[in-house]
Amino acid sequence: MDDVLDKLRGGDRRSIGRSEEIVRLVSRNKRLFPRLFRGLQDSDPVVRMRAADAVEKITSIHANWLQPYKNDLLGKISREPQQEIRWHVAQMLPRLHMSPRERAIASSILFDYLEDSSSIVRTLSMQGLADLATQDASLRKRVIPVLEFLTTTGTAAMRSRGRKLLVRLRNKASLRLPKVRKGVVERERKST
Repeated sequence: MDDVLDKLRGGDRRSIGRSEEIVRLVSRNKRLFPRLFRGLQDSDPVVRMRAADAVEKITSIHANWLQPYKNDLLGKISREPQQEIRWHVAQMLPRLHMSPRERAIASSILFDYLEDSSSIVRTLSMQGLADLATQDASLRKRVIPVLEFLTTTGTAAMRSRGRKLLVRLRNKASLRLPKVRKGVVERERKST
């Protein structure tokens, strides 16, 4: 069988080449996933981009396949300046099971990505931050004001995405309020 990365070579960054074929192939054979993931660090930027595209698509279905690579994603891969890698990292980080410390690292990466020159990276970082914030109330308090700002100052795509994310985050915040029955409220008032 040809190496999965060889199928990603050729052409330029304006095309995803055969990455859809690789998504199907690797989705059926998990043993190929480590090789594909290593493609995120290939010396060829076209291979890196296409590998990132394929890894992101596969892990949207098989998120647990990403877990063994958590340290790589939170480390050297997230520091890759190539915009196509960054926009896929922004989508993958929230799929990881993380400790509070790791979630802080992931959110820091995504906040940094909000300064990227690529509007796609910035938009997908907004999405990633919102996804992380749904898991963490303290992060939600930091993310909502940033999203509010970007929803008024960002590109058209950022404004549109921001409006949707803010609705979701605000709904999530209101769902976290304790549900109180009338009798319980009265007892609480009497005890204070």
